[in-house]
Amino acid sequence: MISTVWNTIKKGELAPVYLLVGEESYFIDETIKRLKKAMGPEEELEMTTFDLDEMPVDAVMDEADTIPFFSERKLIIAKNASFLKATEKGKEKIDHDVKRLETWLSNPSDFSVTVFIAPYEKLDERKKVTKMMKEHALLVQAETPKEQDLAVWIQGIVKAQGNSITQDAIELLVTMVGANMLQLQMEIDKLTLYLGEGGEITSTLVEDLVAKTLEQNAFKMLNAYLANDSVGALSIYHDLLRQKQEPIMLVGLLASNVRTMSNVFYLLKKGYHPQQIAKNLKIHPYRVKLMVEQRNRPSEESLLRALYQLAEVDLQLKSTSGNRERFLELFLLRQL
Repeated sequence: MISTVWNTIKKGELAPVYLLVGEESYFIDETIKRLKKAMGPEEELEMTTFDLDEMPVDAVMDEADTIPFFSERKLIIAKNASFLKATEKGKEKIDHDVKRLETWLSNPSDFSVTVFIAPYEKLDERKKVTKMMKEHALLVQAETPKEQDLAVWIQGIVKAQGNSITQDAIELLVTMVGANMLQLQMEIDKLTLYLGEGGEITSTLVEDLVAKTLEQNAFKMLNAYLANDSVGALSIYHDLLRQKQEPIMLVGLLASNVRTMSNVFYLLKKGYHPQQIAKNLKIHPYRVKLMVEQRNRPSEESLLRALYQLAEVDLQLKSTSGNRERFLELFLLRQL
């Protein structure tokens, strides 16, 4: 568990070698931040960073074996340890002396803390160097938590900042931001700054303050259109045009959302649970929840009609020049 590793770092019990594996940059950045803090004041810390896509691993070992000048221990960060993952022969950017590394790992310098970062989903477990690294380095799995664990993490971060957050707000936040923990942390910090201490983060606050993605705006525009709210749909559309979004791309997003909605309702009719639907369609459960909870759910016929009309708009946009924004505008004004 990463929390166990962080606790040992906090106590000052540092390993000579760490291996950070995974694509979740939040855990990588947070682990390095905690190591820096544990090793003393920043101004006194001797730290060297290597990019192993640009430098051979020999440079890392040479630096780790050099006695520090101004402190008891120094920190060495070795990014992009690509020699630990599967690569085609002849495709490696740098020729790394992995044989030397395998020997070095058995007896690393005790006056250096060396961190190898492998920001990849998987390592090549067949390689001897990977096995040696996992045997001798302290492994940190930098993986995005599962949905339930992510919710617990968000609650913990919000609580640590002196606030609370509703379950709906958590679900909406993850839907809007995604599972990027670094981005989630930034959005939580922004919400806390706005709210002050001792408040509650609600879904309304998240909706108002968290930046919406293009996909979310397209989904909102479609919902307004399906609810026969032409004014609301056009308002979102004009905002997107002001942001220099292309009508042809918006048509594609609307059509994609219509197809997703149609599939959700079809599976729902077949007796699938919302969680099963989300898994089958590979979309976020909260998105399914929003569709399922729609008051005036559009009929299958109206969705097919919308899809057919969007195909016509797409053809018009691809075959006509001039005032192209008008075609999608007319579609949004038409009642289903």
